[in-house]
Amino acid sequence: MPSSFGNTLRVTVFGQSHSPAIGCVVEGLPSGLAIDMERLSKFMARRAPGQGSWTTPRKEADVPRIVSGLNTSGATCGAPLAAVIENTNTRSSDYDNLLRVPRPGHADYTAWAKWHGNQDVPGGGHFSGRLTAPLCLAGGIALQALENRGVRIGAHLASVANVADEPFDALDNSPKAQAHLASQLDALASSREFPTVSADAGDRMLAEIDDARRSLDSVGGVVECVATGMPAGTGSPMFDGIENMMARALFGIPAVKGVEFGRGFGSSALRGSENNDPYEMRDGVVCPRTNNAGGILGGITTGAPILVRCAFKPTSSISQEQDSVDLVDKTDAKLIVHGRHDPCVATRAVPVVEAVCACVLLDALLTYPAE
Repeated sequence: MPSSFGNTLRVTVFGQSHSPAIGCVVEGLPSGLAIDMERLSKFMARRAPGQGSWTTPRKEADVPRIVSGLNTSGATCGAPLAAVIENTNTRSSDYDNLLRVPRPGHADYTAWAKWHGNQDVPGGGHFSGRLTAPLCLAGGIALQALENRGVRIGAHLASVANVADEPFDALDNSPKAQAHLASQLDALASSREFPTVSADAGDRMLAEIDDARRSLDSVGGVVECVATGMPAGTGSPMFDGIENMMARALFGIPAVKGVEFGRGFGSSALRGSENNDPYEMRDGVVCPRTNNAGGILGGITTGAPILVRCAFKPTSSISQEQDSVDLVDKTDAKLIVHGRHDPCVATRAVPVVEAVCACVLLDALLTYPAE
């Protein structure tokens, strides 16, 4: 069961939803990086459960304990960094009926087909969104390393159900658009509780999520993420390009069903004259005037903002009765899912997308820097 991604910077996650602990190992971090633990804890708290009616009521402090990789001054020392997060609020009995009746939309059946009952079922085991906590731990450290290199990453809920937020102003690469994008990122970095640029859009999204919850149902959403400050020339062509590396890692986040960059699928409806990004000189530097490419051409950065969107499916665990099968008796069966679940997983996925993008971009800077 491969649980790692990355080249020079390699991230491995371990644990299960209801195991005593979960965690990660991060190899290849540059030495001498002083980790701000308070900032790291605040970043991880954005993903933590129990924040409001739009998340699962499961309570987990998600306090990371770094057990290796730091020197006595709290800076990275060149050795692999290993960290654990204790699981303190598990209720495995909620999942007893899933040992033989798989949940529609989950990996219960596919795990059974592969491991024939030896898989860990409670909470989804290793397939659980609980494993995004150590991803945020690794990504929170990568974000601090990138900040030292002038790279900034931020994400928001672009949409939930049929409600859309104000999009990032990243498809235009003019100085005016760059300034507006910076102000959008500043707004998201403030103490805003719900991750939208527009507070009104956030209120309407919450209403959609609450309506689904009251209906014993769930909704999906799209997370939009942007990275500014990435130098042109970073990356590689063909199979290890920035898009390849990022898409592979993003699809490791549970519930992600689609990834697109820049205009994405919308570019297929344009003509080349509309989709191409013209170049111009600014203070002696080549700059794309627009950014339909999402900051990447041929797997290599253009210097414009990197723009990526991830589509998250509706939460599979819903409280309505559903059709399934009994894997032991080989008969049709009815299933009502118990336990504590998010009515919309996309809300807590915003920092997870930031974290994964940070790990990938730091890895790209370390592995394929501009020559």
